[in-house]
Amino acid sequence: MNFHTRKWVKPEDLNPNGTLFGGRLLAWIDEEAAIYAIVQLGTSRVVTKFMSEINFVSSARQGDIIELGITASAFGRTSISLCVEIRNKITRERILTIDRIVLVSVDADFKPVPHGRTRITYIEDRFREQAGSNDSHNDSHNDSHNDSHKDETPQKAPRRRAESASDLKNA
Repeated sequence: MNFHTRKWVKPEDLNPNGTLFGGRLLAWIDEEAAIYAIVQLGTSRVVTKFMSEINFVSSARQGDIIELGITASAFGRTSISLCVEIRNKITRERILTIDRIVLVSVDADFKPVPHGRTRITYIEDRFREQAGSNDSHNDSHNDSHNDSHKDETPQKAPRRRAESASDLKNA
């Protein structure tokens, strides 16, 4: 489980009992799940389709810091399924679990569309993939560009490092 987001429980987040309002927590979860799905699926068009039973096992009070943990549990053709755990950052006490949230990739008309992803990707994977595609594109572009302008590019003279203050005055 990856805990990427932390929330500080403030007075406006409380119910009349002085504990974190469940609706506020669910809004935070839905937003974080959407962000996670957007990053994983590589599209900004996702909608929440389903949320399984929500199991509140404890609460949070004003001043508590909570962590939202989300991980992908399955990839469908147009969907991603996530599981969620919320815990108190300080005590590590579990506050809530959701076994399954399903988000769907949609087009401009809100019709499901395939996303093409089959596994969790991490930022390092995306950087590596992007660097690999950029390197091969840049190499072939630079090779043809450099060959045609090889003799036309002026060369800068190497810079000499000053050895002393008097060298700087004479430079």
